[in-house]
Amino acid sequence: MSLAVVRSRAPASGRAPEVTVEVHLANGLPSFSIVGLPDLEVRESRERVRAALQNCGFDFPVRRITVNLAPADLPKESGRFDLPIALGILAASGQIPAESLLHREFAGELSLTGALRPMRGAFAMACGTARSAAACGETSAECMAAHAPPDRNPQLYLPAASAAEAALVPGVDVYGASDLPSLCAHLADAPDARLYPVAAPDLAQFTPAAVPDMGDVIGQRGARRALEVAAAGGHHVLLIGPPGAGKSMLAARLPGLLPPMTDDEALSSAALLSASRTGFSPAQWRRRPFRAPHHSSSAAALVGGRNPPQPGEITLAHLGVLFLDELPEFDRDVLETLREPLEAGRITISRAALQADFPAACQLIAAMNPCPCGWRGDPNGRCRCTPEIAARYLRKLSGPLLDRIDIQLELPALTSAELSARSNAVGETSAAIACRVNTARARQLARQGKTNRELSGREVDDVCRPDAAGEALLREAGERFGWSARAYYRVLKVARTIADLAGTIMPSAAHVGEAVQYRRAFGSG
Repeated sequence: MSLAVVRSRAPASGRAPEVTVEVHLANGLPSFSIVGLPDLEVRESRERVRAALQNCGFDFPVRRITVNLAPADLPKESGRFDLPIALGILAASGQIPAESLLHREFAGELSLTGALRPMRGAFAMACGTARSAAACGETSAECMAAHAPPDRNPQLYLPAASAAEAALVPGVDVYGASDLPSLCAHLADAPDARLYPVAAPDLAQFTPAAVPDMGDVIGQRGARRALEVAAAGGHHVLLIGPPGAGKSMLAARLPGLLPPMTDDEALSSAALLSASRTGFSPAQWRRRPFRAPHHSSSAAALVGGRNPPQPGEITLAHLGVLFLDELPEFDRDVLETLREPLEAGRITISRAALQADFPAACQLIAAMNPCPCGWRGDPNGRCRCTPEIAARYLRKLSGPLLDRIDIQLELPALTSAELSARSNAVGETSAAIACRVNTARARQLARQGKTNRELSGREVDDVCRPDAAGEALLREAGERFGWSARAYYRVLKVARTIADLAGTIMPSAAHVGEAVQYRRAFGSG
């Protein structure tokens, strides 16, 4: 047989779309070509595969070898195609049975000795395999023939060092191989060479990372309350205060207030991290992401970019928290790229060869000083910034961006009395606050199936309308501060969240009043 077909997957947008590796051996001058939009890493696999086959004792065909990576319009990157290319050559040359490749998917980078190196994207690959197998139950017989039969889980073969994370995905039998000879012996049903599915790792063996506790925060009762409201409704937050007020400390404690991840959320977050440059480990399972990029980050690093498109920090923080410290120090054009994904919870990146749609349903928490020196408004007169300098500093943040941040809160500097009473001060713990947050979130999901921040305009009118006193207060505040329509509706959403925390059916004037206080940091909305 001179043609073999092997199935693999590409790390694109965290979805890991299927790639069919077709290997054809023909007569003619010896050559080895790879087609199908391969990047440099994939083209270099020719030398890795050739050396690996020869060093493992296999015959490398002295023929015209053509490898096609289909679909041809999907860019291919990374060394994960080494293994399927090598298996395709062995099957096409009759050194392993071609039928052993049916109903199976393969990925892995080969060393020159034939050993399989760890790879990123293993979890995302397993998720893609599981989705394809589920879809085959409702599609054509041709699709079912390409994957596992309905009565058997699909089989995915990966490097042994990467198999553990993929085994967390239900509905897929994941096999880990240490090198090419052992895998080929398994495919050939050689005695004493069987590989067995890798068991999902026992998550109890991983020591949970210490989550910063809200009980460590000194003072700042208003900020603690604001973060509770933000966690309950999924609202974005901006903290404004002098150095040492506790802005970064408070931001680091927001993930500990959020509800536990559901199974679907955990799978979605892990797949994105797995396909990214940062990678994923089983120790991160069900942990909400907390991303804190430096203010020198580019737009591509923050929202995604490159060619082919790669996810940015806002996508890697999906279902978690994106913390932007020193917000005005970010380039203004970079910050403006956040406006659409903060509103829609998704971002689409278009390139000439590919368009990628990334999820970005994260919760933004930002921090900034009130002026370049940080001491504006300090009673001791430490600020030396002129009004013009302070105004220019604040103008780095556009009105449309601020409009999308529901809670904008000024933090006072800690007094000497608060600092000296630290040993006697015992603040409320994150666990106690998270209990109230979970109850409020449950009310929202039971009522509308999503958080209050995600409500559309018509849904806000139906769900968030306050009583008569609250309506009058909201109207007066909107006229006084000159709110936009977006700011007006966001105050309504925050008031609805405060009412959910209180367990009331309709937001009252007290709930609206508290929500209005969270929009006064910059005067108008």
